[in-house]
Order: sequence, then C-alpha cells, then structure tokens
Amino acid sequence: MSRPVSAPQPCAIPEAPLSMRDLYAAFSGLCASLVAIGLARFAYTALVPPLIQAHWFPAAQTVALGAANFAGYLAGALLGRPLVSVWSNRAVLRGLMVAATVAFFACAWPVSVAWFFAWRFISGLAGGGIMVLVATSILPHVPAPRRGLVMGTIFLGLGLGIAASGTLVPHLLQFGLRETWLGLGVLSLALTALSWYGWPGQLPGAPASAGTATSASAAILPEARRKLRWLYAQYAINAFGLVPTMLLLVDLVARGLGRGSSVGASYWVLYGIGAIAGPLVCGFAGDRIGFGAAYRGALLLQGLATAVLALSGHPVAIGVAAVVLGAFTPGIAPLGLGAIQETLPHDPAAQRAAWSHATSAFALFQALAGYGYAWMFAHSRENYALIFGCGAVAVALALVLGWVAQHRARA
Repeated sequence: MSRPVSAPQPCAIPEAPLSMRDLYAAFSGLCASLVAIGLARFAYTALVPPLIQAHWFPAAQTVALGAANFAGYLAGALLGRPLVSVWSNRAVLRGLMVAATVAFFACAWPVSVAWFFAWRFISGLAGGGIMVLVATSILPHVPAPRRGLVMGTIFLGLGLGIAASGTLVPHLLQFGLRETWLGLGVLSLALTALSWYGWPGQLPGAPASAGTATSASAAILPEARRKLRWLYAQYAINAFGLVPTMLLLVDLVARGLGRGSSVGASYWVLYGIGAIAGPLVCGFAGDRIGFGAAYRGALLLQGLATAVLALSGHPVAIGVAAVVLGAFTPGIAPLGLGAIQETLPHDPAAQRAAWSHATSAFALFQALAGYGYAWMFAHSRENYALIFGCGAVAVALALVLGWVAQHRARA
C-alpha cells in the first residue's frame, strides 16, 4: 500500500528572514514577469486603438496580432524546460528577458504584418518561458516559510504591467506611437540590466539534464499524480473564467452600459490596482492557510465577481468586481504553483515539470477562450451577460473539480 501524499500543514510561520541575495532574486523575478508578461501582453491592449487609428494595420489584423502573443506564450511554456536542459537557468532567463526587450524595439517599426507577428510571437514565447522557469528557479533557494511572500513578489510584475497599461502607456502615447514602443523597450532594457546579476545558480545536486528530471518526475506517487491531474484541469478551466474580464471589462462599461470610454478606462485602473495587490495577498494567504485552501477561496470570490458583471450594472458593484478580478488575474499563478509545491514537497524537478504542464494547459485554454468568446460575442449581438455568465460557470466548474479532488483524496 502506498504511503499518503505529505503536504506541509499551515501553521504559525517560524522566523526565517530573507537574505539580501534572496531579496535580489525576488526582485529579478519581479522584473522578468513585468517585462515579458506584464508589459509584453497587457500594454498591447492599450495600444490596439492607437495602432488602428495610426493605420499601421487594419482593425482585424491588429486584433489577430494580439493573438500572436498567446500563441508564443504557449510555445514558451512548452519550451521552457527543454531550454534549461541545454543551458543554465540563469542563461535562459537572461536570454528570454533580452528577447522580450528586443521585441519592443522591433515593434516600433511596422515593416510588415509578418514582421510584427513574429516579434509579438517572440514576446509571448519569452513570457511563457519565464512563467514556467522564474519561480521554480528562485524558490528552491528561499526558506520554505517565506516562499509564499517571494512568489507574490515575483508575480507582482504581472499586476504592475496591468496597471502600467492604464497609466504609463497613455502618457507615452502623448509623444507618439513609435515613441511608445521605444519607451517600453528602454524600460525593459533597464529592468533587464537591473536584474542581470540577481538570478541564483543551480542548486547543488540539481538535475542537469531533461532525462534526470524526467526520471525524478516518474517517481511521483500515484496519489500525487492523480491530484496533479485535477489541478491541471482546474487551472486550465479557470482560464475561461479570467478571459472575459481581460477582454471586455472596459467595453462593458463604455458601450454595454453606455457610460463612455473615459469611465470604462477608470474601471481598468481599478482592475490594475487589484492586480498590484493580488499576488502579494495571495502569496501571504497561501503561507498562512495553505495554498490549496487559498486557491479554493480565490475561485469562490472570482466566480462571485464574474457573476456580478453578468447580472449587475451598479457602478459600485462593478468597481468591487473589477478589483477582485484584477487581484486574481495575476494572483492565481502563485496559488496554483503553491498548490503544486504542496503536492510535491522537496522535489524541485517534479515541481518544475508539473508547473510547466499547468502553465501550458492554462495557455492553451486561454487562447481557446479568447477566440471562443470573440466568436460568441460577435454572434450573440454583443451579449455581455452571456460572456460573463459563461465565465462564472467556468469558475464554478473549476471550484467543483477542486471539491471533488479533495473529497476523493479523503475517501
């Protein structure tokens, strides 16, 4: 009979101060997620109208070019682990940040649709690779009681990127569209330079090849393997719950409720405020009550907030929902990774493999959700309630999957 899966139980956190090296590594992780995901993905949302107005590309092509980042993100999630089987974590993370930075500069010149698509794809690839590698490269070096805090700090970059899309980008656009791309490139270059020496090296005895990592992952206990499958499904389905707000929050307020684009933009700022706080709050909650419990609580709040957007037009209700959903857009990442670490304690190689699978599943379902909701929106006469209602149902399904998995584990 196989032994049960052990998971760290939430308790009072013992003293485990972070060293300056730990803090620098966390800051480097924040820079990486800000450059390759926060800015590379979310800044483009704010740049879509100016790209169309400046006649760089037709409207349909501009939207399709945004999807190139999603495709690249999926490729990066799949390629992250193979890359570190050839080069070190440090070299790969540096290279991905440089690639994302170069993509900003390249996008300042609309040479052709193929040129722009390629660089948007490369920026997405950098984001997917960094999502898979950044936390799993840093956290094994951090004291266990402080990993939730460090995870929150790393993924704070996503929230800062969302906030920047509603604040920094409009200011840069006052100088021109090309200057905006160049400004984002300069910022990314500065962040890449600041983080350059912060990446930790390989752990002593860490697997040096993909084959070793695969054999380590093969030793996962059957109970843990089953739990991971439930986590993958739950994390992937949750993408269907997050995408409606990412796509339509501003449009819901501006056109759906008839309150204008400026009011819609103000709700995006609220979404950004939530996104800044979300990773740190979620990481802290995971440290205190356990990541599995915190994840289930996050799904419950996320589902309620999405249902509010489907059912209510009250300004205060929509504002609260925007903050809550903004918090969980980046905050769900540390919760998902933390739940994987609780399932696979003391096995960094297996954790990285599992996180790669979860990120790939999320990326795939996110892309499917984006195209699916766009089709549904166009063929339902722009029915906002239908789109957000589908998102709420998806989150409810993810919550039910978590409950079923927990029930079966206790049986």
